[in-house]
Amino acid sequence: MMDQLEQLKQMTSVVADTGDIDAISRFKPVDATTNPSLMLKAAQDPKYAHLLQQAKQQAQVLGGSNAEQLQNMTDQLAVLVGSEISQMIPGRISTEVDARLSFDTQATLAKARQLIEMYAKLGVGRERVLIKIASTWEGIKAAEILEKEGIQCNLTLLFGFSQAKACADAGAFLISPFVGRILDWYKARHPDQNFSAELDPGVLSVSRIYRYYKANGFDTVVMGASFRNIGEIRSLAGCDRLTISPALMQELAESDETLVRRLDPKTVSSDDGKEATDEAAFRWQMNEDAMATEKLAEGIRNFAADQVKLETLLSQL
Repeated sequence: MMDQLEQLKQMTSVVADTGDIDAISRFKPVDATTNPSLMLKAAQDPKYAHLLQQAKQQAQVLGGSNAEQLQNMTDQLAVLVGSEISQMIPGRISTEVDARLSFDTQATLAKARQLIEMYAKLGVGRERVLIKIASTWEGIKAAEILEKEGIQCNLTLLFGFSQAKACADAGAFLISPFVGRILDWYKARHPDQNFSAELDPGVLSVSRIYRYYKANGFDTVVMGASFRNIGEIRSLAGCDRLTISPALMQELAESDETLVRRLDPKTVSSDDGKEATDEAAFRWQMNEDAMATEKLAEGIRNFAADQVKLETLLSQL
């Protein structure tokens, strides 16, 4: 009998939420995704030392100020790690734009194009890469332009339904709604409430987005992310994709209980009507959603902080 990880792979594309090449080799996901926090962890692992040195050498060749060289080093490291991961998976590697550019559409566009060029120099075509961008209004607008250029995007740090609607309207290839961080917010405010399984607000959020997309004919892929436990994963079985940490993949692999499909495009219906979201509506709806506003801001701050830590680490090489 198949374990639950293998059962999940029959109905959902499993994506590795890690920069750990060994873990990717072990669990054989379709895709893989990284972020500044994962890149910082990878940079502190001795087995990546050769990639750090390679990134430093390439940045020095490009030249520029110390700050520019540091930025180039972090980008080079992300692309070098992504390139190695791409050789181990059949699908795509997601690589993140600097979180400090989250409110600058033009800077996001420039960085995304630069990352695609860097991958191309290593022989990794744009069809193997997803550019990860925070789901701010400016980020979503950048993704809309990039998609038209054939550069497909993964809109991350997505917590609210208004973000999901705007991403679909923009034609984003994929969104990463965060399950566990939504749960964190509600648990902090309602510590005695039962948020298990289908009562988990993160699970409810992703399920709502999935139903809205499928019922209204949007092609944008829904990839649940940021899981706190395997109960959340089981409750979203059947979602287009789920990006899962190696520890939770291991837990699924150790269970051989039958996994029930929870989401199916053939049977969905949605209470949410299809309506375009302009900037004013987006910003108002985000303002009305305290959880989404707070978690988006916190996520950008945390990724930016880890980006700075990574640059500090690389500056000491």
